[in-house]
Amino acid sequence: MRFYPSLFFQRIWVVKFEHGFRGVQVKINKSILNRNYNCSIFGGTIFSAADPFYPVLFHQLLMHKGYNIIAWSKSAQIQYLKPALTDLYFTIHIIDDDIAACERELNTIGKYLKVYPVDIYDKNGQLCTSVLNEVYVRNLNFKEPTPND
Repeated sequence: MRFYPSLFFQRIWVVKFEHGFRGVQVKINKSILNRNYNCSIFGGTIFSAADPFYPVLFHQLLMHKGYNIIAWSKSAQIQYLKPALTDLYFTIHIIDDDIAACERELNTIGKYLKVYPVDIYDKNGQLCTSVLNEVYVRNLNFKEPTPND
């Protein structure tokens, strides 16, 4: 994903995916390409960095378990707390309980919807941005039970 144009040109860099796609570390490099008129990182870049990773992780996790799914960010809420004057960093993890809940709902109702937080920090460890990302996952093979079942 490092060279995916939507991330690459905004200087969003995947540092590392955790084993089994249970998490990801991301860096947003401050550069002339994403600097706003206040010399901080453009808010759209920060929002773009937080948007895709939970759906990507769920897609990869569940695909490797044999599910035929689609996953995306259904909605998001962002709060800019401090200007991003340095590179930014965030790490997200998907825990076993969330994977189990997702599988349970995919198998019983065919879809999973949950809000996940993404906290984004500067190089000094100061929280600059908080995002709430609503993730939607649909099981494409789910069939509604018929009354005769």
